[in-house]
Amino acid sequence: MPDLKSPFNSRITRNTLALILAGGRGSRLMHLTAWRAKPAVHFGGKFRIIDFPLSNCINSGIRRIGVLTQYKAHSLILHIQKGWSFLRGEFGEFVELWPAQQRIERGRDTTWYAGTADAVYQNVDIIRNHRPDYVLILAGDHVYKMDYGVMLASHVESGADLTIGCIEVDKARAREFGVLAVDDDRRVVEFQEKPAEPKTIPGKPDTSLASMGIYIFNRDFLFEQLFKDADTQGSSHDFGKDIIPNVIGRYRVLAYPFVEARTGVQAYWRDVGTVDAFWESNLELIGVTPPLNLYDTAWPIWTYQVQLPPAKFVFDDEDRRGMAVDSMVSGGCIISGSTVRHSLLFSNVRVNSFAYVQDSVVLPDVEIKRNCEIRNAVIDRFCEIEEGTQIGVDPDADRAAGFHVTPGGVTLVTPEMLGQQVNVLR
Repeated sequence: MPDLKSPFNSRITRNTLALILAGGRGSRLMHLTAWRAKPAVHFGGKFRIIDFPLSNCINSGIRRIGVLTQYKAHSLILHIQKGWSFLRGEFGEFVELWPAQQRIERGRDTTWYAGTADAVYQNVDIIRNHRPDYVLILAGDHVYKMDYGVMLASHVESGADLTIGCIEVDKARAREFGVLAVDDDRRVVEFQEKPAEPKTIPGKPDTSLASMGIYIFNRDFLFEQLFKDADTQGSSHDFGKDIIPNVIGRYRVLAYPFVEARTGVQAYWRDVGTVDAFWESNLELIGVTPPLNLYDTAWPIWTYQVQLPPAKFVFDDEDRRGMAVDSMVSGGCIISGSTVRHSLLFSNVRVNSFAYVQDSVVLPDVEIKRNCEIRNAVIDRFCEIEEGTQIGVDPDADRAAGFHVTPGGVTLVTPEMLGQQVNVLR
């Protein structure tokens, strides 16, 4: 495989256009996506989910990026405009926002994006104008660190028409993904989209090979398949449901396993698509040796954040001590005579005296007033938790209060559930 620093690999990344599909609603995240698209959901104390694929592109040397938006994209668009406008157009670098524009007419009708493939198809003219040799298609709602340059080099060297990034997952979870079957040369011989009974890896009866939603297409091959799909009656115009199954066995489609380069073991990748997964993935970050290292200076995660003062911990009385243990606390937070344990606090959170927070994820701009007790919870942005409130202590009481309690026992609280109208329509 070519060296990552070689002119060969640099030429490939320069001639690649990355498209991040960021239009999904993410309905399994429940109320967290009531007013924002899933890629705009906060993650890891100071980031948004979209920052991870964007940072992967920048760190991989791919600096021509289109972000395709559709569902409730306002906060996503603002975030990208503020935090990702540092690339230089004079050098052919950009992060462009491609909203659903109804660019394609079908008969007399124009349509919104009907599926992942249709989202790309409706922007073929823009893609063509950028003249890429390769098109890297990414989901905008997964959390991971990956060097796409290595995958691109593998794609070019193998002579593939299409390369699919994949990971190993438990068979029970594989029902949520596209599942691949491959031969000894990594050629994909079968593809099932969210099968009821996923196929397993030979010799691993409890493990399946799942698509990460990462595809590398040769440009002309992509156009050919998009045009065929657009002309197919009854197609749902989706990569996983339509295009990929139709090219298996007819073209050279290879799987690219996402593993650690040094160890060969499964690399970190999370689909934070449910409230339970979101809560768990955030709390993973506060471990002594977390599976996702946010302190890796060789592969930084870039984002936009307003300039904030450092976190502050005040009062040191015996019964009122501001402290956080086994936790991550972001800028602008004030822990005032209260205790935070094994929790992740995003920016500008205030926890007032005699409050107790444990095993919780608290999004930005939340105030937790005196004498509150919060456990096993996700508190959405702008919530004001009134004095003496208990959350996560009694699931039945949480449900009676109108909060959402997940199958895993995590309580989700949003401003609307508290009767606080942050987003007002009329």
